[in-house]
Order: sequence, then structure tokens, then C-alpha cells
Amino acid sequence: MSVNENGKTMMFPVVDQRDREIFDTLSEVYAALRAKGYDPVNQLVGYFISEDPTYITNHNNARALIRKLDRDEVLTVMIKRYLDIKD
Repeated sequence: MSVNENGKTMMFPVVDQRDREIFDTLSEVYAALRAKGYDPVNQLVGYFISEDPTYITNHNNARALIRKLDRDEVLTVMIKRYLDIKD
């Protein structure tokens, strides 16, 4: 919470730090896949279904980045964001 210039309390949405890290990592991997000419959505889906790292390019260290993420945790964050669930 914060107090604005009128002295009223304002609420700001709090984004979980881990959710932000997952979002940032997925964004970096997406950009690397796109830079190499791949369809990032198809490549990411293939990776998450199979856990085969060859779906992800090594460009800009994307493969190492994506392998640091837990698949269940990523899917949880994605579903919560898609359905706009706050908790």
C-alpha cells in the first residue's frame, strides 16, 4: 500500500517474485527462439510436453535458462495468469 498526494491509501497489485522470474525467463527464451526463426509457442509447448531440451535453442543461453524452471511451477503461473486468478 501507498499513500498518494491526497493522503488516501492506494492499493497496488503485488506480483510474486517467483512469478516475475518465470515470466522474465519465458520472455527471454521466447525472444531467443524468435530471433532464430522458430515459432516460439510451438517450441515451448513441445518442450513442456516432452521436457526435451532440444526444442529450445542455445541462442542467448535460452536452453540453460529454461532448464532452471520447474515445469509444474511454470504451468501453474501460466494458468493463473490466463484465468486472472489472484492469490
